[in-house]
Amino acid sequence: MQDKEFLETLVKYLVDKPEKVSATRAVDEMGVLLTLDVDPSDMGQIIGRSGNTARAIRTLLRVVGAKNNARVNLKINQPEGTERPAGRERRDDRLNEEHSSDVDDLKL
Repeated sequence: MQDKEFLETLVKYLVDKPEKVSATRAVDEMGVLLTLDVDPSDMGQIIGRSGNTARAIRTLLRVVGAKNNARVNLKINQPEGTERPAGRERRDDRLNEEHSSDVDDLKL
């Protein structure tokens, strides 16, 4: 249970609404699955720029799991009623479009 408490404590320090942080723990043949729920307004703080914060949290959970001989995975629940905006493109997609027009101009 140390992994669940570690996750909740860590995330509470990162968000603006720590009272809305909750985690559930499930064990199956794949290992331990921790599911994290936070306030919708705090999702950006948990995910971080380009997912770096979420990646760091997952790395720390793997270390905690390794100390307890368990494989720990993290699932971050997307709050109901929220989704990635349709008009929002990935940066890589925009760069590819910008450069493809430059390549078209070079064709003879």
